[in-house]
Amino acid sequence: MSKAKDLGFSKDRLKRIEAHLQAKYVGPGRIPCAQIAVARDGETAYEAVLGLADVERGVPLKDDAVFRIYSMTKPVTCVALMTLVEEGLIALDDPVAKHIPAWKDLSVFSAGVGPYATTPVARPMQVVDLMRHTSGLTYGFQSRTNVDAAYRKLKVADQYGDDDLEGFIETLAKLPLEFSPGEAWNYSVSTDVVGYLVQKIAGKPLSQVLQERIFDPLKMADTGFFVREDQQSRFTACYSASPTGPMDLQAKPTGVLTLNDDPAKSPFLKPPKLESGGGGLVSTTADYLRFCNMLANGGELEGARILAPMTLRLMASNHLPGGQDLTQMSRSLFSESTYAGIGFGLGFAVVFDPPQTLIPCSKGEFYWGGAASTAFWVDPVEHITVVFMTQLMPSATYPIRRELRTLVYSALMESRA
Repeated sequence: MSKAKDLGFSKDRLKRIEAHLQAKYVGPGRIPCAQIAVARDGETAYEAVLGLADVERGVPLKDDAVFRIYSMTKPVTCVALMTLVEEGLIALDDPVAKHIPAWKDLSVFSAGVGPYATTPVARPMQVVDLMRHTSGLTYGFQSRTNVDAAYRKLKVADQYGDDDLEGFIETLAKLPLEFSPGEAWNYSVSTDVVGYLVQKIAGKPLSQVLQERIFDPLKMADTGFFVREDQQSRFTACYSASPTGPMDLQAKPTGVLTLNDDPAKSPFLKPPKLESGGGGLVSTTADYLRFCNMLANGGELEGARILAPMTLRLMASNHLPGGQDLTQMSRSLFSESTYAGIGFGLGFAVVFDPPQTLIPCSKGEFYWGGAASTAFWVDPVEHITVVFMTQLMPSATYPIRRELRTLVYSALMESRA
């Protein structure tokens, strides 16, 4: 923390972060491990690494650990698409059917379990609907409607199922939408479709596009769709919160963790059949912090220009119709965000009414998280980026993300607002 004071932070207050994580979560066994990095102006002000990368084998977490980042893949995929937008190869208001002709006759679910009663869409789905989750697509885990059930039955967007990205698109063409595009917000496989568009327009596999346009320029050497052999000793175990274990933070945490994915047997050890732009990447804290610092710096890091500043401002604006927030637009039972005062941009949630969130944050802050409780945020007002990694599913188990925001901002002594 040698630079913490120079960057406007209190060293003593930053120390509260590790103490909090250790006392409340890692020490009692509620989460297996935790790693956090806090940066300002691209310089790291604070880092902490604690807990076990593999509880069963007693392997300590190290600062170069490799994590499943799940939905923190989404902003990466959306950045890749915006690089193609900047080149004039695709536009946000393009009808999706322009690029996926099989989707020209999409319809909206009315009733049934297949065959379905449907109605025509009020307007065609646009690329922007995919970016902001107003497409009418869904996730099977939402477990809310008959369409969700169909996604589960067909294993839609399963990286390790029978479909590749082409097959995934063909499967979706057979299913109705939850609602007409633009009418609501629903967390969904939309970003996997974005990944397909990136692959199709670039004429290369999605993994290659991400490597060439993002990972190589930003020197993100440990990020990809599978764990390479040279990374396997650093790969973390992933856990689920046991349904028999207490979620109450005042309760004794007995039997909370259940092994969800063994790093020695994980499907992430080999390339997936479907490269999921919505949730397929693994990464490290250091790598993802470089990605966040690029976003905070207007699309450039250490001479590597990924996007133009104007493009980043567009991505980090609220694109929900009518300037609404997620409380007004969402039909999701689950997402990686709170809703009050929060809109959605092109790949991540965006704060546009800070008081409504009831947590410290800046107007214009953007963020997202992953299913294993990972999280990041970028604060363009205070020039702060934060990356948090652990491996506990589901991400809604504990309010760690809200607590981290409070802890980080309570350590900030020099505001730029």
